[in-house]
Amino acid sequence: MDLQLKGKVILVAGASKGLGFAVAHALAKEGASVSISSRDQASIEAAASRIERDTGSKVFAMATDVRSAEAIQKWIAACADTFGGIDGLMTNSGGPPAGQAVAFDDQAWQDAADLLLFSTIRMVRAVVPIMTARGGGSILVSTSSSVKEPVPNLGLSTVLRASVSALSKTLAIELAPSKIRVNQIIPGRIDTDRVRHLDEVNAKKQSVSVEEAKARAVAAIPIGRYGQAPEFGRVGAFLLSDAASYMTGATVQVDGGLIKSVL
Repeated sequence: MDLQLKGKVILVAGASKGLGFAVAHALAKEGASVSISSRDQASIEAAASRIERDTGSKVFAMATDVRSAEAIQKWIAACADTFGGIDGLMTNSGGPPAGQAVAFDDQAWQDAADLLLFSTIRMVRAVVPIMTARGGGSILVSTSSSVKEPVPNLGLSTVLRASVSALSKTLAIELAPSKIRVNQIIPGRIDTDRVRHLDEVNAKKQSVSVEEAKARAVAAIPIGRYGQAPEFGRVGAFLLSDAASYMTGATVQVDGGLIKSVL
């Protein structure tokens, strides 16, 4: 299938590794011009070099702390100047600390809101005028299985990502007249640094080895394994592409059957 990404300019936040990197890599492989960001300049430049080496596509990398409105504005303005416009955006970031909801003080809640919710709002606000001038675009919001089923010991993430999920659906309705599609992608347990860290946290909480904690997690997945980042990346690239031109307001799970909810 031709995803019709050649000539498209797509931005991916939180892309130095993990799920963001996987989506950026898949986009570049399909011929899109890609801009990636993360907090660390060395890490994001290394990621850009790897994508360029693997795909032959040019990648624009810029260190951006998505908790900062000013940093987001600078990244998106630089991308628009470099490429002459923006056609797509994937909002993405790392996750907040694990723990029960009542264990966190107000500052921890504010930090999580800045990382997850306000970063999404700010990125979308910045790209919408640029996409509108191009005649439309596509936004992909990355959340978590916790928006369907609360995840134990992930209080901050569960509450804030549910807000991001509601924002995604709201934006899909509001931006449709401008021909801007907004969809949500939900990863299950994909083999990334973040999930490996959570396995370590769960192992300590359950007083078992990391291997046993992972085995228990795998036992709950009908397909019987963790997903691989490229499997997630290919779905993300599709949702951002014109091949998904009649999809907006959708929630797509890449989870191996982990989420048990009907909808």
